[in-house]
Amino acid sequence: MPDRIRHVVALYEMDRTYGGPEEGGWWYDHGALCRVLKVVPSADAAYTLAARANRLMNRLQRGKRDIGSMAYTGGRYAACVFEHTAPRVFPEIPPHYE
Repeated sequence: MPDRIRHVVALYEMDRTYGGPEEGGWWYDHGALCRVLKVVPSADAAYTLAARANRLMNRLQRGKRDIGSMAYTGGRYAACVFEHTAPRVFPEIPPHYE
């Protein structure tokens, strides 16, 4: 029997990180793992669960600044889906400007 791919729905604290000075400066989103919410056997179930969790998180975080704001000081969370395991941080390898 082939090894089935499992999908992990995990909660991450979101932030934005400076990527470099190219093209006037660029930033990218990253997340730090807070906790695994659920492990499910299908991608469809994982994305449905993450969408529901993110709708709830958006309601709960209504008064928090967006991560794109220069005044953002943390405290925004999002549910994300990964195959097999949830990384401690994402992206695991910071992107490079090309």
